Amino acid sequence: MEIDLLFKIAAIGILVAVLHQVLVRAGREDQAMMTTLAGVVIVLSIVIREISELFNSVRVLFNL
Repeated sequence: MEIDLLFKIAAIGILVAVLHQVLVRAGREDQAMMTTLAGVVIVLSIVIREISELFNSVRVLFNL
């Protein structure tokens, strides 16, 4: 696993947390929730892509 992936996920998490706090303090709870959901979807798509690459590597390794 690359360390870049961890830094990318951490950066997205920090950015989403800051945006969430700013939007909640501004009274826009709905937009804060949508921002949080968008962050979760982005991170899940990154993780799913990495898991797919892992399965492909295992398949190639065992000639399946």
